[in-house]
Amino acid sequence: MERNDTVEDRRSDTGRNPFEKFVDAINVRVSRAPFFGVILIAIALWALSKPLWSSTTKWELALHTGSAILSLLLLVLLENAGRRSQESAQEKLNVLAEALSDLMAHQAGDSEEMRASVEKLREAVGLEERH
Repeated sequence: MERNDTVEDRRSDTGRNPFEKFVDAINVRVSRAPFFGVILIAIALWALSKPLWSSTTKWELALHTGSAILSLLLLVLLENAGRRSQESAQEKLNVLAEALSDLMAHQAGDSEEMRASVEKLREAVGLEERH
């Protein structure tokens, strides 16, 4: 079975670049309850700061701009973490399929049906990379 670059990166000690390490660290923090609390506190502080702003429009613009920037950054980071997780799960499925096809090939004997199933399974391994 062919291995893609992602698989080789995961197997090496230096497989994760600084960006991926940063994404993992952020993902761990963002996916927990304290981050939700921080967001609630930030919104409360924003709401309480209304008297300090010269106009309601600027006050609302501050929230919209900040939340749009935060949303975009979190989207990019979480998508990266999700993609890597999906690639990891797919590699595990490929390894299981390869092991199963080897077992089936060993047990096939004279069964043409079993050999055909082995070929179908082997063709399916890595199919996501060909599409």
